[in-house]
Amino acid sequence: MDHYPGSGSIVSIVINNYNYGEYLGEAINSALGQTYGDVEIIVVDDGSTDHSREVIREYGDRVIPLFKDNGGQASALNAGFARSHGDIIIFLDADDILLPDTAQRVAEIFRTNAAIAKIQYRMEVIDAQGRRTGRFKPAPHLPLQSGDLRRHELEFPFDLVRMATSGNAFSANVLRQIFPIPENDFRHVGADWYVTHLASLFGPVRFLVDVGAYYRVHGGNKYEQMAPVLDLDNIRQAITCERLTRLYLEKYADQLHLARHPGEILSVSDIANRMISLKLDPRQHPLRDDRMGRLMWMGIRVSLRRFDVAWAMKILFLGWFMAMGLAPGPLARWLAEVFLFPEKRKPINKILGNLHAKS
Repeated sequence: MDHYPGSGSIVSIVINNYNYGEYLGEAINSALGQTYGDVEIIVVDDGSTDHSREVIREYGDRVIPLFKDNGGQASALNAGFARSHGDIIIFLDADDILLPDTAQRVAEIFRTNAAIAKIQYRMEVIDAQGRRTGRFKPAPHLPLQSGDLRRHELEFPFDLVRMATSGNAFSANVLRQIFPIPENDFRHVGADWYVTHLASLFGPVRFLVDVGAYYRVHGGNKYEQMAPVLDLDNIRQAITCERLTRLYLEKYADQLHLARHPGEILSVSDIANRMISLKLDPRQHPLRDDRMGRLMWMGIRVSLRRFDVAWAMKILFLGWFMAMGLAPGPLARWLAEVFLFPEKRKPINKILGNLHAKS
């Protein structure tokens, strides 16, 4: 019989690590320092070649160590979840830090609503030395959506605010229905995309306003940079993750008999990424069948599909897609930066925030 999160819930904190020995001790200490009394800490080392394993051994029986050959993040998360006993699972990246009361807060919420599939919480950005930068994830202008998000996930999943791995707490019962993560598809990147998006198909989501973790930005981050710089490698990685995740959303939606749009699941951000990649570096674009005219038309369709935003926002999306489709190279790069980086569009940030608030 399934054991749902309740008053006696165990919180399993699964720390996944690969060559982050420099930061790993802080992550483990933050897990050990939780105010919640019933926590198990599993540290999965995915074949590190630095001093990570020595760091883990220093903690003795205060943590459960799992030493494995390198297999990628999906493999590490699969191994950690398989070893866990918790009713609530937090996957903590080894370079991030949990705040002391995070396990307590999520356990209390699951206790009052055991049907919740996933809890998300804000993250404050720190630098490599652990200094607070004043930045937060998600950005202030983005909406924090809670409730039944299944329709959102099946119409425009990649436009939803998705927290990085350490910014989520999951019902273990939900994870049992989608684990193991397919390692062939998500070996190197995208395991967190798979888990965070698919979990939302199995129950309500709760987004906490308060910060629950520190997100460390340093030279080794795959997706995050301290300064807003257009990185086409990251955009191409996102396109790949979106394509794979979309296939599994469709698969599980059909298994659960959830209604979804016929044909391909579309998102404003996905189509925008594909247009940026194709326009700025067509030779490296990962989807060979993409054509600019077709993408522009798809962008118009998905903009009109966005039931969660005001018409003024839809018009902004429409204008961007048409401009990007027709723009020459230098203007296209500027349009890409305006779309990707809020700090590049300071004159309209306030307008965007107001439009989200009214939606």
